[in-house]
Amino acid sequence: MTTSSAPPASTPPAPPVPLAALLARRDLGLRLLAGPGDVPLHWVHTSEMADPYPYLLGGELLMTAGVQLTDPARYVERVAEAGAAALAFGVTPVYDTVPAELVEACARRGLPLLEVPPRTPFTAVARAVWRLMAEARLHELRRVTEAQQSLATAAARPAPVPAVLGALAARLGGRAVLLAPDGTESAAAGREVPPEASRALRELAGVLGPRPGAPASASGESGDLRLAAYALGSGDGPALGVATDRRDPGDHTITGVAVVLLSLLTAPHRGADAAVRDGALVRLLLGASPAEAAAALDPGPWTVVHARGGDGTPFATADLAASLGTALVEPEPSPAPGKALGKALGEGLGEALGEAGAARVSGAAPASVRLLLPASSPVTARPGWFLGVSAPAAAGDLPAADRQAARALRRAEATLSALVRHRPGGLASLVDPDEAAAHARTLLAPLNEPLRETLRAWLSLHGSWDRTAVALDVHRNTVRQRITRCATLLDRDLDDPDVRMELWFALS
Repeated sequence: MTTSSAPPASTPPAPPVPLAALLARRDLGLRLLAGPGDVPLHWVHTSEMADPYPYLLGGELLMTAGVQLTDPARYVERVAEAGAAALAFGVTPVYDTVPAELVEACARRGLPLLEVPPRTPFTAVARAVWRLMAEARLHELRRVTEAQQSLATAAARPAPVPAVLGALAARLGGRAVLLAPDGTESAAAGREVPPEASRALRELAGVLGPRPGAPASASGESGDLRLAAYALGSGDGPALGVATDRRDPGDHTITGVAVVLLSLLTAPHRGADAAVRDGALVRLLLGASPAEAAAALDPGPWTVVHARGGDGTPFATADLAASLGTALVEPEPSPAPGKALGKALGEGLGEALGEAGAARVSGAAPASVRLLLPASSPVTARPGWFLGVSAPAAAGDLPAADRQAARALRRAEATLSALVRHRPGGLASLVDPDEAAAHARTLLAPLNEPLRETLRAWLSLHGSWDRTAVALDVHRNTVRQRITRCATLLDRDLDDPDVRMELWFALS
């Protein structure tokens, strides 16, 4: 058995596309000249640099016409070292055929090499990849949403723990077990696994625990089975073990939902008041109206916290909630802060949770979380998280507090501050919020979300290209290109302090 407690490597928000699916597109006329045809493609990149290594992230289909190809063997070596998934070579106008040395080098390194015919522009290949990704993402969104609904339904049954385990095992196509602290199976569902796999799951569960530095999850393999164990609640109670034939995109999100439900279902009794509050949250998760659930909440005052970060595991949000001393937490993996809790408070959390879980099919993106805790509870910075904290609010004013926390989180991320609290008063308080929001929408309408995030970070870092590139984890040239694009679309002089101030208020 091999084990690992480290989270998986970061992957892009869209699911990968198998190279075979791209080769099957007859309209493109692509031909595989070397290497395997079943590798996953995470994105597409075009470069005519002699050495594209510094600009590759790994997992991409690199397309080139060989404008600066002088040493094919060295070129392939650098592309392979960068982790590119495949190489696509366009014939004409530089080469009439794919150089034989390039084919041989790709065959030696096992790097897939595609021939792009003259009639197929690189943009057509890129468009085909993005279309395939969109189709795959839609499939996973449906899969995750259906799984969440089945798990929530199972949690409402008379015997909820076995029902949730059964629903999880069915959705993952494997086995799900609830392991007691001593390693014994207290409940199980799904197909049987070999005894050595069961022992391996118990060993993985033994790695977890409440001690300092102990991981919240651990993974490994036993034969052809993929194994994973997850701590429930604070980590000193039972654990969830899962054994499957493979790990598909979206499995982390589905398992994370099961972990949250099982943590609630197996948690020790914490008193009538806590049970009422948790019951209100669960009713919201199951689609009850906000008015119905609000009757079970204390009138307040309350504090709303928006957070983004974590270690990429399904338990990061549970650990954060425990550290802040609240059970009223809504894991929302969507990258847009403020959206889901607003829906929860205004429309019902069932729909919001469905969108949230579906948005994080990769399972490795930073978690976005909304928490509700008494205003008397202190909120301090937590390692690995950006926190935005609202002003204290009564239960009826929670929608406004939610918006405050969302704005505070945006400022925290833009300024790389671990914790930012809502600042009452100031210039912003002199403007009617509805009028300010309408002005911001009009002013920023030409910009898409990536451009807005880049502009927000750039302004918060006083126009520093290098610091903005570090904050956004992109190349400084990318920052320059995006800011230039912002200036063009907005038709504004971004060197003008008045313009910068107006844009900062609009982005905040």
